[in-house]
Amino acid sequence: MFLKFKEHIAKNLPSLKDNRLLLACSGGLDSMVLAHLCLGLGLDIELAHCNFKLRGAESNGDEDFVRNSGRQWGVQVHVKHFETEEYARNHGISIQMAARDLRYQWFTEILDNTSCGYVLTAHHADDSLETFLINLSRGTGLDGLSGIPEINGKVIRPLLPFSQKELLGYAKSENINWREDSSNASTKYLRNKIRHQIVPLLKELHPTFLQNFLRTQNNLGQSNGILKNSILELKDRVFQPWKGDIKIRIEDLRQLHPLDAHLYGLFNDFGFTEWDDVKGLLSAESGKQVFSRTHRMVKDRDCLILSKLQSNAGQSYYVHIADTRIDRPVKLLLEDVRCIDERAKNVVFLDKEKLNFPLVLRNWINGDYFYPFGMKGKKKVSKFFKDEKMDLVSKEKQWLLCSDNKIVWVVGKRADERFKVDDSTRKILKITQIT
Repeated sequence: MFLKFKEHIAKNLPSLKDNRLLLACSGGLDSMVLAHLCLGLGLDIELAHCNFKLRGAESNGDEDFVRNSGRQWGVQVHVKHFETEEYARNHGISIQMAARDLRYQWFTEILDNTSCGYVLTAHHADDSLETFLINLSRGTGLDGLSGIPEINGKVIRPLLPFSQKELLGYAKSENINWREDSSNASTKYLRNKIRHQIVPLLKELHPTFLQNFLRTQNNLGQSNGILKNSILELKDRVFQPWKGDIKIRIEDLRQLHPLDAHLYGLFNDFGFTEWDDVKGLLSAESGKQVFSRTHRMVKDRDCLILSKLQSNAGQSYYVHIADTRIDRPVKLLLEDVRCIDERAKNVVFLDKEKLNFPLVLRNWINGDYFYPFGMKGKKKVSKFFKDEKMDLVSKEKQWLLCSDNKIVWVVGKRADERFKVDDSTRKILKITQIT
């Protein structure tokens, strides 16, 4: 196996020889074999071990084993403890997904703070088969059937061409020690059910089932590559950049056949999974929304607006009297001037002595009203938005500049009459929205 691994690295992953590598090491069979192979090739590695604190003394034993292995090999060992169950509860996800999120977040931090260039994980051919079957059971597109990618950004999986049987044979022949994870034997997890109950039956069907599967998966991956190129060309044609979001004409989508497959290809990367709901937006009333974990799609008249979920909803930002520039949540330039020198929607001139600092930048809330510049009387902000024909996303992104809870400026839209410059004004504040 060592010679096969050496040839694989030289042919397909030569960059590993020129970089320091962070090897994810659980202490189990797969990662210990990968560590031995890398050391045998003279690759420059460091170990990263995650203690998820899920198996008590057994988890601590795994940590000690990896630390001792690192000392024996003379390589640095990074270790971190995680409150995995708490993280899973707080984020409403499974323990397995929580552990995955936590470890890859940590690996990224290590890469950012060390000279390591890549993360190596010990996924192998059997892992790819299990992932294929999991995705197949849940319903998936070609992405889910194309297997675990060998290279995914800074994460590299050099053992994917090898079976677990090959890894086990190599470990025994080289007298490699490893730790057994007792949870791997439990069939309460879907992956373990597939590993222990389904995969053995599939391998009984044909003596070269795994090799045949890898060839089929490679073909699927190549077909998926062709499809992705086609989808990228389609996105260039129908995705229109719009105020930091993406606008898509519904009529352009209706012309796509088959529609379901094209919707999946266009929006799968944005985390959407409820495809009947996505399709339903095409005929829904304006204002109807569909959410993923990271994005939202809104029906707006004859278009869909795709936007990233905002993390600043409900937040307030302060503008102090000494500020000359604000960079978030919107970019504003503040100047003391002597006269009104221009008229534009992105510029407002205010009587500075009528303002109470710090001013506050916040989003619109129901019930807000102001006195539009040049008009008599007050107007609800919601009515102003309607008159301006603003869509739902634009309304939510609109910022209000306020003084003592009074709206001074609907930023970039309309100033308030109460803070205007008049004959009695002695100090003028000019605020410019920078786009």
